[in-house]
Amino acid sequence: MTSNQTDQLGWGEKWPAPAKLNLMLRIVGQRPDGYHLLQTVFQFIDLCDWLSFHPVDDGSVSLKQPIQGVPEADDLTVRAALLLKAETGCQAGVCIEVEKNLPMGGGLGGGSSDAATTLVVLNQLWGLQLSTEKLIALGLQLGADVPVFVYGYAAWAEGVGEKLEKIAPSEQWVVVIKPDCHVETREIFLAKDLTRDSKSITIAEFTAGNYKNDCLDVVSRRYQSVKNALCALSEFSEPRLTGTGACVFAQFSSKEAAISAYDALKGSWQVYLARGMNISPLLSKLEIGKHTH
Repeated sequence: MTSNQTDQLGWGEKWPAPAKLNLMLRIVGQRPDGYHLLQTVFQFIDLCDWLSFHPVDDGSVSLKQPIQGVPEADDLTVRAALLLKAETGCQAGVCIEVEKNLPMGGGLGGGSSDAATTLVVLNQLWGLQLSTEKLIALGLQLGADVPVFVYGYAAWAEGVGEKLEKIAPSEQWVVVIKPDCHVETREIFLAKDLTRDSKSITIAEFTAGNYKNDCLDVVSRRYQSVKNALCALSEFSEPRLTGTGACVFAQFSSKEAAISAYDALKGSWQVYLARGMNISPLLSKLEIGKHTH
């Protein structure tokens, strides 16, 4: 492959893997296999990991820099690339470079987003031509949050998070606090005191202000630092938990209000200032690419 071809196809380019917030999360039931049935609203924020993909000739899949403490074979980007190869019989290889900005174990979907970007971009770079539906189905094999990142739009989600419907909540400024703890999603979903029979609501009820997250009380009781973060944020706006945490966030109607909260909190907390987005930056970049090549 010539270097000119390499550049043209987007090899070596940086591709965004954005964070998500759960603007609402209700647990409305449980399947016989133990998976929880959810209603949730996903919205992206402009806080991203960045991935680049480098072609290799020997058909192997590797990471340029494995994440400390995560065996390379368990890394979701590696698993995503191998899954694509297994699904399509593609013989090509890749070395994946990840610039990690999203905190791990924060409920922002970093690992899932990295996996989705890998699926979507390699599908393009390798010329596999799998449909978005097919990529979503593959993503679900890697994790319940992967599909929405492949889908690329803010979404009302049901099932285990794979039934997606486009939705357009207001794109507000957000301040996100990452408490100094790692919340295990599995532990929260196994908790005896977790509500599992919330009444389903409609999109209209959500839009009217029904933002409840059924995991909030369970997580707050178990993790003092999450409780403290919620308390710190509550001085500026209504604080919420994303997914099972650990990150908590608050929305602001103006950039100024968000910056002022961010400035007040950054001395004591690991805090991020971001903007809500209804179209994933990954999807935007792909669309731009389609029109320029």
